[in-house]
Amino acid sequence: MTASAMLTPRRRGACPGLSAPMPTGDGLLVRLQPTGIISLEAFLALCAAARRDGSGIMEVTARGSIQIRGLNAESAPRFADTVAALGVAAANGVSVLASPLAGLDPAEILDAGALAADIRRAAARAELAARLAPKVSVVVDGGGALDLDGIAADVRLRADRAVVFSVSVGGDGATAAQLGAVALIDGIEAVIRLLEVIARHGRTARARDILATEGVAAFRLALAELLTAEALLPNARRPSDPIRTHRLRDGSLACGIGLAFGHADAVALRRLAAAAAAAGAKGIGTASRTLLIVGLADRTIPAFVRDAAHLGFAVDADDPRRRVIACAGAPVCASGHFATRALAPAIADGLTASPDTTLIHISGCAKGCAHSGKASLTVVGTPAGCALVFDGSVRDAPFATVTADDLPAAVARYTRERSSEDSHV
Repeated sequence: MTASAMLTPRRRGACPGLSAPMPTGDGLLVRLQPTGIISLEAFLALCAAARRDGSGIMEVTARGSIQIRGLNAESAPRFADTVAALGVAAANGVSVLASPLAGLDPAEILDAGALAADIRRAAARAELAARLAPKVSVVVDGGGALDLDGIAADVRLRADRAVVFSVSVGGDGATAAQLGAVALIDGIEAVIRLLEVIARHGRTARARDILATEGVAAFRLALAELLTAEALLPNARRPSDPIRTHRLRDGSLACGIGLAFGHADAVALRRLAAAAAAAGAKGIGTASRTLLIVGLADRTIPAFVRDAAHLGFAVDADDPRRRVIACAGAPVCASGHFATRALAPAIADGLTASPDTTLIHISGCAKGCAHSGKASLTVVGTPAGCALVFDGSVRDAPFATVTADDLPAAVARYTRERSSEDSHV
Protein backbone atom coordinates (compact mmCIF):
# COMPACT_ATOMS: atom_id res chain seq x y z
CA MET A 1 0.00 0.00 0.00
CA THR A 2 1.34 3.43 -0.90
CA ALA A 3 1.62 6.22 1.62
CA SER A 4 -1.02 8.16 -0.28
CA ALA A 5 -3.52 5.32 0.07
CA MET A 6 -3.41 5.66 3.84
CA LEU A 7 -3.57 9.46 3.97
CA THR A 8 -5.96 10.75 6.64
CA PRO A 9 -5.93 14.31 8.02
CA ARG A 10 -5.27 14.28 11.75
CA ARG A 11 -6.82 16.42 14.44
CA ARG A 12 -4.76 19.18 16.00
CA GLY A 13 -2.70 18.08 19.01
CA ALA A 14 -1.70 14.71 17.59
CA CYS A 15 1.51 13.87 15.72
CA PRO A 16 1.35 14.92 12.04
CA GLY A 17 2.94 11.90 10.36
CA LEU A 18 3.07 11.25 6.63
CA SER A 19 -0.15 9.26 6.61
CA ALA A 20 -1.89 11.65 9.00
CA PRO A 21 -1.08 15.30 8.17
CA MET A 22 -2.33 17.96 10.55
CA PRO A 23 -4.41 20.94 9.43
CA THR A 24 -3.01 24.30 10.48
CA GLY A 25 -3.13 27.91 9.38
CA ASP A 26 -1.11 27.46 6.18
CA GLY A 27 -2.55 24.12 5.08
CA LEU A 28 -1.49 20.62 6.09
CA LEU A 29 1.65 19.91 8.12
CA VAL A 30 3.63 16.66 8.09
CA ARG A 31 6.55 15.62 10.29
CA LEU A 32 9.30 13.18 9.31
CA GLN A 33 11.66 11.42 11.68
CA PRO A 34 14.89 10.74 9.76
CA THR A 35 16.30 7.27 10.40
CA GLY A 36 19.90 8.33 9.88
CA ILE A 37 22.02 10.39 7.54
CA ILE A 38 20.13 11.55 4.44
CA SER A 39 22.15 11.46 1.23
CA LEU A 40 22.59 14.82 -0.49
CA GLU A 41 20.61 13.54 -3.49
CA ALA A 42 17.71 12.52 -1.26
CA PHE A 43 17.84 15.80 0.66
CA LEU A 44 17.70 17.79 -2.58
CA ALA A 45 14.71 15.70 -3.69
CA LEU A 46 13.01 16.32 -0.34
CA CYS A 47 13.51 20.08 -0.72
CA ALA A 48 12.16 19.99 -4.25
CA ALA A 49 9.08 18.06 -3.10
CA ALA A 50 8.51 20.52 -0.22
CA ARG A 51 8.51 23.38 -2.71
CA ARG A 52 6.41 21.53 -5.30
CA ASP A 53 3.79 20.15 -2.91
CA GLY A 54 3.87 22.63 -0.04
CA SER A 55 4.76 26.20 0.80
CA GLY A 56 8.49 25.49 0.62
CA ILE A 57 8.95 26.18 4.34
CA MET A 58 10.87 23.39 6.06
CA GLU A 59 11.49 23.17 9.80
CA VAL A 60 13.85 21.16 11.97
CA THR A 61 12.32 20.69 15.40
CA ALA A 62 13.96 20.54 18.82
CA ARG A 63 13.84 16.73 18.51
CA GLY A 64 15.51 16.71 15.10
CA SER A 65 12.38 15.94 13.09
CA ILE A 66 11.74 17.62 9.74
CA GLN A 67 8.41 19.39 9.24
CA ILE A 68 6.97 20.33 5.87
CA ARG A 69 4.33 23.05 5.77
CA GLY A 70 1.65 24.22 3.34
CA LEU A 71 0.54 20.89 1.88
CA ASN A 72 -3.06 20.35 0.82
CA ALA A 73 -5.41 17.42 0.29
CA GLU A 74 -4.20 16.95 -3.27
CA SER A 75 -0.48 17.43 -2.76
CA ALA A 76 -0.02 15.65 0.59
CA PRO A 77 -0.46 12.12 -0.87
CA ARG A 78 2.03 12.93 -3.63
CA PHE A 79 4.53 14.21 -1.07
CA ALA A 80 4.04 11.12 1.09
CA ASP A 81 4.77 8.86 -1.88
CA THR A 82 7.94 10.83 -2.66
CA VAL A 83 9.22 10.44 0.89
CA ALA A 84 8.36 6.74 0.91
CA ALA A 85 10.35 6.26 -2.30
CA LEU A 86 13.34 8.13 -0.84
CA GLY A 87 13.35 5.85 2.24
CA VAL A 88 14.70 8.56 4.56
CA ALA A 89 12.09 8.56 7.34
CA ALA A 90 10.77 6.15 9.93
CA ALA A 91 7.35 4.66 9.22
CA ASN A 92 4.47 5.79 11.41
CA GLY A 93 4.77 4.07 14.77
CA VAL A 94 6.41 4.58 18.13
CA SER A 95 8.94 7.41 17.92
CA VAL A 96 12.46 6.14 18.67
CA LEU A 97 15.23 8.74 18.62
CA ALA A 98 18.98 8.26 18.35
CA SER A 99 21.91 10.60 17.74
CA PRO A 100 22.11 11.84 14.15
CA LEU A 101 25.75 10.71 14.22
CA ALA A 102 24.90 7.20 15.41
CA GLY A 103 27.27 4.70 13.85
CA LEU A 104 29.69 7.48 12.86
CA ASP A 105 30.72 8.87 16.25
CA PRO A 106 34.01 7.35 17.50
CA ALA A 107 32.97 8.02 21.11
CA GLU A 108 29.89 5.77 20.84
CA ILE A 109 29.78 2.59 22.90
CA LEU A 110 27.38 1.04 20.38
CA ASP A 111 25.49 1.98 17.23
CA ALA A 112 22.36 3.59 18.68
CA GLY A 113 20.83 4.03 15.22
CA ALA A 114 20.83 0.30 14.54
CA LEU A 115 19.34 -0.40 17.97
CA ALA A 116 16.67 2.26 17.43
CA ALA A 117 15.66 0.52 14.19
CA ASP A 118 15.42 -2.81 16.03
CA ILE A 119 13.22 -1.21 18.71
CA ARG A 120 10.91 0.26 16.05
CA ARG A 121 10.50 -3.19 14.51
CA ALA A 122 9.85 -4.82 17.89
CA ALA A 123 7.28 -2.16 18.78
CA ALA A 124 5.56 -2.70 15.42
CA ARG A 125 5.39 -6.47 16.00
CA ALA A 126 3.80 -5.82 19.40
CA GLU A 127 1.35 -3.37 17.78
CA LEU A 128 2.21 -0.83 20.45
CA ALA A 129 1.58 2.32 18.43
CA ALA A 130 -2.15 1.60 18.33
CA ARG A 131 -2.22 1.27 22.13
CA LEU A 132 -0.07 4.25 23.09
CA ALA A 133 -0.56 8.01 23.12
CA PRO A 134 0.68 9.49 19.82
CA LYS A 135 3.56 11.38 21.42
CA VAL A 136 5.02 8.53 23.47
CA SER A 137 8.71 8.32 22.57
CA VAL A 138 11.92 6.43 23.26
CA VAL A 139 15.46 7.83 23.34
CA VAL A 140 18.45 5.57 22.65
CA ASP A 141 21.74 7.22 23.61
CA GLY A 142 24.79 5.29 22.46
CA GLY A 143 27.14 7.27 24.69
CA GLY A 144 28.59 9.40 21.89
CA ALA A 145 29.81 12.97 22.02
CA LEU A 146 26.50 14.34 20.73
CA ASP A 147 24.15 13.28 23.51
CA LEU A 148 20.37 13.42 23.77
CA ASP A 149 20.17 14.56 27.39
CA GLY A 150 18.16 17.64 26.47
CA ILE A 151 15.33 15.65 24.87
CA ALA A 152 12.50 14.44 27.09
CA ALA A 153 11.15 10.94 26.43
CA ASP A 154 8.89 8.36 28.03
CA VAL A 155 11.61 5.70 27.98
CA ARG A 156 15.37 6.26 27.87
CA LEU A 157 18.26 3.89 27.24
CA ARG A 158 21.76 5.22 27.74
CA ALA A 159 24.84 3.11 27.07
CA ASP A 160 27.29 3.03 29.98
CA ARG A 161 30.99 2.24 29.96
CA ALA A 162 30.15 -0.64 32.29
CA VAL A 163 28.65 -2.17 29.11
CA VAL A 164 25.08 -1.88 30.31
CA PHE A 165 22.17 0.40 29.58
CA SER A 166 21.03 2.91 32.15
CA VAL A 167 17.23 2.81 31.96
CA SER A 168 15.00 5.72 32.96
CA VAL A 169 11.49 6.98 32.29
CA GLY A 170 9.46 10.16 32.11
CA GLY A 171 11.89 13.00 31.45
CA ASP A 172 15.14 14.26 29.95
CA GLY A 173 18.68 13.36 30.92
CA ALA A 174 18.46 15.33 34.15
CA THR A 175 14.85 14.76 35.23
CA ALA A 176 13.96 11.20 34.18
CA ALA A 177 13.38 8.67 36.97
CA GLN A 178 16.21 6.15 37.09
CA LEU A 179 15.17 2.49 37.13
CA GLY A 180 18.61 0.85 37.10
CA ALA A 181 20.76 -0.97 34.56
CA VAL A 182 20.14 -3.81 32.12
CA ALA A 183 22.60 -5.73 29.96
CA LEU A 184 23.03 -4.45 26.41
CA ILE A 185 21.50 -7.64 25.06
CA ASP A 186 18.32 -6.92 27.04
CA GLY A 187 17.87 -3.34 25.84
CA ILE A 188 15.10 -4.03 23.33
CA GLU A 189 13.19 -6.25 25.74
CA ALA A 190 13.45 -3.60 28.47
CA VAL A 191 11.99 -0.89 26.21
CA ILE A 192 9.09 -3.07 25.06
CA ARG A 193 8.23 -4.02 28.64
CA LEU A 194 8.20 -0.37 29.73
CA LEU A 195 6.06 0.65 26.77
CA GLU A 196 3.63 -2.13 27.69
CA VAL A 197 3.34 -0.61 31.18
CA ILE A 198 2.38 2.73 29.63
CA ALA A 199 -0.03 1.07 27.16
CA ARG A 200 -1.88 -0.66 30.00
CA HIS A 201 -2.77 2.76 31.36
CA GLY A 202 -4.65 3.75 28.22
CA ARG A 203 -4.28 5.71 25.00
CA THR A 204 -3.70 9.04 26.73
CA ALA A 205 -1.13 7.93 29.32
CA ARG A 206 2.45 9.14 29.39
CA ALA A 207 5.27 7.88 31.60
CA ARG A 208 5.32 11.13 33.57
CA ASP A 209 1.63 10.69 34.42
CA ILE A 210 2.24 7.22 35.80
CA LEU A 211 5.21 8.46 37.81
CA ALA A 212 3.09 11.25 39.29
CA THR A 213 0.33 8.91 40.45
CA GLU A 214 2.10 5.60 41.12
CA GLY A 215 5.82 6.29 41.28
CA VAL A 216 8.39 3.96 39.72
CA ALA A 217 7.00 0.70 41.14
CA ALA A 218 5.19 -0.53 38.01
CA PHE A 219 8.18 0.25 35.79
CA ARG A 220 10.68 -1.46 38.08
CA LEU A 221 8.43 -4.49 38.44
CA ALA A 222 8.34 -4.85 34.65
CA LEU A 223 12.16 -5.02 34.59
CA ALA A 224 12.59 -7.09 37.76
CA GLU A 225 14.54 -10.02 36.30
CA LEU A 226 16.45 -7.84 33.80
CA LEU A 227 17.99 -5.33 36.20
CA THR A 228 21.65 -5.81 37.07
CA ALA A 229 23.78 -4.62 39.97
CA GLU A 230 26.10 -2.53 37.78
CA ALA A 231 27.06 0.98 38.89
CA LEU A 232 25.67 3.72 36.65
CA LEU A 233 26.90 7.02 35.28
CA PRO A 234 25.59 10.24 36.87
CA ASN A 235 22.17 11.18 35.53
CA ALA A 236 23.18 14.29 33.56
CA ARG A 237 26.21 15.22 31.49
CA ARG A 238 27.63 18.48 30.27
CA PRO A 239 25.45 19.56 27.33
CA SER A 240 26.90 18.98 23.87
CA ASP A 241 26.28 21.53 21.13
CA PRO A 242 25.62 20.31 17.59
CA ILE A 243 26.83 23.61 16.08
CA ARG A 244 30.53 22.83 15.86
CA THR A 245 32.69 20.35 13.98
CA HIS A 246 32.57 16.70 15.01
CA ARG A 247 35.34 14.26 14.11
CA LEU A 248 33.93 10.99 12.73
CA ARG A 249 35.21 7.41 12.78
CA ASP A 250 36.63 7.62 9.26
CA GLY A 251 38.55 10.84 10.01
CA SER A 252 36.15 13.12 8.15
CA LEU A 253 34.10 15.83 9.85
CA ALA A 254 30.48 16.68 10.46
CA CYS A 255 29.67 20.38 10.66
CA GLY A 256 26.61 21.65 12.53
CA ILE A 257 24.63 24.43 10.83
CA GLY A 258 21.69 26.03 12.64
CA LEU A 259 18.37 27.02 11.10
CA ALA A 260 17.48 30.49 12.30
CA PHE A 261 14.46 30.05 14.59
CA GLY A 262 14.20 26.43 13.41
CA HIS A 263 13.00 27.03 9.85
CA ALA A 264 14.24 27.86 6.36
CA ASP A 265 13.01 28.06 2.80
CA ALA A 266 13.53 25.01 0.61
CA VAL A 267 15.44 27.14 -1.90
CA ALA A 268 18.00 28.18 0.74
CA LEU A 269 18.26 24.58 1.93
CA ARG A 270 18.90 23.36 -1.62
CA ARG A 271 21.65 25.96 -1.96
CA LEU A 272 23.12 24.80 1.34
CA ALA A 273 23.09 21.20 0.09
CA ALA A 274 24.77 22.31 -3.15
CA ALA A 275 27.49 24.09 -1.14
CA ALA A 276 27.90 20.93 0.94
CA ALA A 277 28.30 18.83 -2.20
CA ALA A 278 30.91 21.25 -3.54
CA ALA A 279 32.79 20.85 -0.24
CA GLY A 280 32.78 17.06 -0.60
CA ALA A 281 30.01 16.22 1.88
CA LYS A 282 28.23 12.87 1.69
CA GLY A 283 24.98 13.54 3.53
CA ILE A 284 22.95 15.50 6.06
CA GLY A 285 21.70 14.58 9.52
CA THR A 286 19.30 16.46 11.79
CA ALA A 287 19.66 17.52 15.42
CA SER A 288 17.88 20.15 17.52
CA ARG A 289 17.03 22.92 14.99
CA THR A 290 20.30 22.00 13.30
CA LEU A 291 21.58 20.24 10.19
CA LEU A 292 24.75 18.17 10.46
CA ILE A 293 26.68 18.16 7.20
CA VAL A 294 28.59 14.87 7.12
CA GLY A 295 31.79 13.89 5.30
CA LEU A 296 33.64 17.20 5.09
CA ALA A 297 37.43 17.56 5.16
CA ASP A 298 39.42 19.97 7.31
CA ARG A 299 40.47 21.99 4.26
CA THR A 300 36.89 22.41 2.95
CA ILE A 301 35.23 23.42 6.24
CA PRO A 302 36.12 27.18 6.19
CA ALA A 303 34.70 27.83 2.72
CA PHE A 304 31.58 25.80 3.43
CA VAL A 305 30.93 27.67 6.69
CA ARG A 306 31.28 30.99 4.87
CA ASP A 307 28.78 29.83 2.25
CA ALA A 308 26.33 28.70 4.96
CA ALA A 309 26.61 32.04 6.76
CA HIS A 310 26.04 33.91 3.50
CA LEU A 311 22.82 31.91 3.02
CA GLY A 312 21.57 33.09 6.41
CA PHE A 313 22.23 29.99 8.50
CA ALA A 314 23.67 30.08 12.03
CA VAL A 315 27.29 28.89 11.96
CA ASP A 316 28.35 30.13 15.39
CA ALA A 317 27.23 28.50 18.62
CA ASP A 318 26.91 32.00 20.11
CA ASP A 319 24.61 33.33 17.37
CA PRO A 320 21.89 35.26 19.28
CA ARG A 321 19.21 33.75 17.04
CA ARG A 322 19.85 30.45 18.79
CA ARG A 323 18.68 31.97 22.06
CA VAL A 324 15.24 32.74 20.66
CA ILE A 325 12.83 29.81 20.29
CA ALA A 326 9.87 30.81 18.15
CA CYS A 327 6.94 28.65 17.10
CA ALA A 328 5.32 29.12 13.69
CA GLY A 329 2.81 31.65 15.07
CA ALA A 330 0.16 33.53 13.10
CA PRO A 331 -0.82 33.36 10.32
CA VAL A 332 1.06 30.10 9.67
CA CYS A 333 -0.50 28.42 12.71
CA ALA A 334 -4.26 28.73 13.15
CA SER A 335 -3.86 28.87 16.95
CA GLY A 336 -1.33 31.71 16.96
CA HIS A 337 -2.37 35.12 18.28
CA PHE A 338 0.56 37.04 16.78
CA ALA A 339 3.30 36.70 14.15
CA THR A 340 6.06 35.14 16.23
CA ARG A 341 8.58 34.58 13.45
CA ALA A 342 8.16 38.07 12.02
CA LEU A 343 9.21 39.47 15.40
CA ALA A 344 11.90 36.91 16.23
CA PRO A 345 14.78 38.62 14.32
CA ALA A 346 14.25 41.95 16.09
CA ILE A 347 14.06 40.18 19.44
CA ALA A 348 17.30 38.28 18.71
CA ASP A 349 19.02 41.55 17.77
CA GLY A 350 18.17 42.85 21.23
CA LEU A 351 20.01 39.98 22.93
CA THR A 352 23.52 40.98 21.88
CA ALA A 353 24.27 42.59 25.25
CA SER A 354 22.48 40.00 27.39
CA PRO A 355 24.11 37.06 29.19
CA ASP A 356 24.80 34.02 27.00
CA THR A 357 22.44 31.97 29.18
CA THR A 358 19.42 34.14 28.32
CA LEU A 359 16.76 32.09 26.50
CA ILE A 360 13.63 33.68 25.05
CA HIS A 361 10.66 31.48 24.15
CA ILE A 362 8.09 33.11 21.87
CA SER A 363 4.87 31.10 21.72
CA GLY A 364 1.94 32.22 19.61
CA CYS A 365 -0.51 30.58 22.01
CA ALA A 366 -0.61 28.82 25.37
CA LYS A 367 0.28 25.36 23.99
CA GLY A 368 4.02 26.01 23.88
CA CYS A 369 4.66 23.61 20.99
CA ALA A 370 8.21 24.82 20.29
CA HIS A 371 9.48 24.54 23.87
CA SER A 372 7.83 22.80 26.81
CA GLY A 373 10.28 23.83 29.52
CA LYS A 374 11.27 27.02 31.27
CA ALA A 375 12.98 29.99 29.65
CA SER A 376 14.51 33.21 30.96
CA LEU A 377 11.53 34.95 29.41
CA THR A 378 8.50 33.24 27.91
CA VAL A 379 6.14 35.19 25.66
CA VAL A 380 2.64 33.73 25.32
CA GLY A 381 0.17 34.95 22.73
CA THR A 382 -3.30 35.62 24.15
CA PRO A 383 -6.41 37.44 22.87
CA ALA A 384 -5.37 40.34 25.13
CA GLY A 385 -1.80 40.57 23.84
CA CYS A 386 1.63 39.08 24.53
CA ALA A 387 1.90 37.82 28.10
CA LEU A 388 5.41 37.88 29.60
CA VAL A 389 6.49 35.13 32.01
CA PHE A 390 9.71 35.49 33.99
CA ASP A 391 11.86 32.38 34.41
CA GLY A 392 9.00 30.04 33.62
CA SER A 393 6.98 28.32 30.92
CA VAL A 394 3.70 28.87 29.09
CA ARG A 395 1.95 27.27 32.08
CA ASP A 396 3.10 29.94 34.55
CA ALA A 397 1.53 33.28 35.50
CA PRO A 398 2.71 36.36 33.54
CA PHE A 399 4.05 39.52 35.15
CA ALA A 400 2.96 41.81 32.32
CA THR A 401 1.15 41.91 28.97
CA VAL A 402 2.23 44.04 26.01
CA THR A 403 1.11 44.48 22.42
CA ALA A 404 2.88 42.65 19.60
CA ASP A 405 4.19 45.98 18.30
CA ASP A 406 5.77 46.73 21.69
CA LEU A 407 7.18 43.23 22.19
CA PRO A 408 10.75 43.66 20.80
CA ALA A 409 11.31 46.77 22.93
CA ALA A 410 9.81 45.07 26.00
CA VAL A 411 12.07 42.04 25.62
CA ALA A 412 15.14 44.23 25.08
CA ARG A 413 14.26 46.24 28.19
CA TYR A 414 13.81 43.07 30.23
CA THR A 415 17.12 41.57 29.12
CA ARG A 416 18.97 44.84 29.84
CA GLU A 417 17.50 44.97 33.32
CA ARG A 418 18.35 41.33 33.96
CA SER A 419 21.89 41.87 32.70
CA SER A 420 22.29 44.87 34.99
CA GLU A 421 20.98 42.90 37.98
CA ASP A 422 23.34 40.00 37.26
CA SER A 423 26.33 42.35 37.01
CA HIS A 424 25.63 43.64 40.53
CA VAL A 425 25.27 40.22 42.13
